[in-house]
Amino acid sequence: MLSSSLGEPMRTEIADLDRPADTGAAPAPLAPLRRDRALRQALVAIGVLGLVLTLLVSGALWFLTDRYASNIDRVSDVFARLDAGTRPAPATPAEPSGNEPVTFLLVGSDSRATADEGIASGGRADAVMLARFSADRQYAQLISIPRDSWVEIPGYGTDKINAAYAYGGPALLIETVEQLTDVRIDHYVAIDFAGLIQVTDDLGGVDVDVAETTTNGPYTFEAGVNHLDGAEARWYLAQRKSLPGGDFDRVRRQQQYLQAMFTKLFQADTFSNPGRLDAALLAVTRGVAVDDTLGNADLLALAYSLRNLRPDAIDFFTAPVLGTGREGSASVVYLDTVTAERMWAYLRNDSLSQNAGEFNDEALPVVPR
Repeated sequence: MLSSSLGEPMRTEIADLDRPADTGAAPAPLAPLRRDRALRQALVAIGVLGLVLTLLVSGALWFLTDRYASNIDRVSDVFARLDAGTRPAPATPAEPSGNEPVTFLLVGSDSRATADEGIASGGRADAVMLARFSADRQYAQLISIPRDSWVEIPGYGTDKINAAYAYGGPALLIETVEQLTDVRIDHYVAIDFAGLIQVTDDLGGVDVDVAETTTNGPYTFEAGVNHLDGAEARWYLAQRKSLPGGDFDRVRRQQQYLQAMFTKLFQADTFSNPGRLDAALLAVTRGVAVDDTLGNADLLALAYSLRNLRPDAIDFFTAPVLGTGREGSASVVYLDTVTAERMWAYLRNDSLSQNAGEFNDEALPVVPR
């Protein structure tokens, strides 16, 4: 039976992207108007995780389980090695709610390894993100932690945060992030960006607003609005070294791309076009793996609990930073621990969205070219 932290119970169950790689049956008929209305309300979530969860509610439950939910790989024993006695306490909402907040650690790479490992090819995570669904299910946040953040890794000393992923896989990365933030992680998601970018083509491309003209690989991205197909999106998201803010600008692009993809989802006929919907669902579910404590029914129940979440209640953040520097031969990012502690404290009492104005992403440092 699904725990209360996942919301209203249901009665059923990057590798270095600067060098990108070369690039059945239709869903069951939609239910009556009442269910269709609930579906449309549910099609809002945060980042790639939210996309997966909300898409899973479209169609009959048995069909979803067999064709879509079961298409998601499971990462085994992610939380088994963690010491329950030393982990942070669950988030305590400042405003009591019938549910509990749910926090996911999202780890992205360009080519995910085997599902039972959940580790990117090359051993390090390209993207590290916290995704939080508030207890009242009215707000959601996605917080990017720069992959070069210089942090303490339990048992290994100080290193880049994505080194934790290489040293000890998902479990050590969770332990590292929990130690850094004092925020308890409830679930883990590994994302294969290469697979998810296929969704861009399934949507007919997405529009992004490019800050300044840049070139990466075979593509030039002109300042202003650019319409990107899947291949272009891969190179756009991969660019880092030639951007003024380096990896910070790539984080901004990742967040911008996710927002653009959601916008296109709501504007396009994806959810009324069975063929397009089926292709998008299969591409998304093939592109993720979740920890084995999160069953298919749990995914569906969480998606259902998010049915009233609105697009304007989704906030994107980057962990506050002081600047960049070098540790030995490595280029690293120094986090602003004072400002970050306020952010983590708001997560602990589930009020980050209400205090979003305190954290201005535009204050991120510019990295010398």
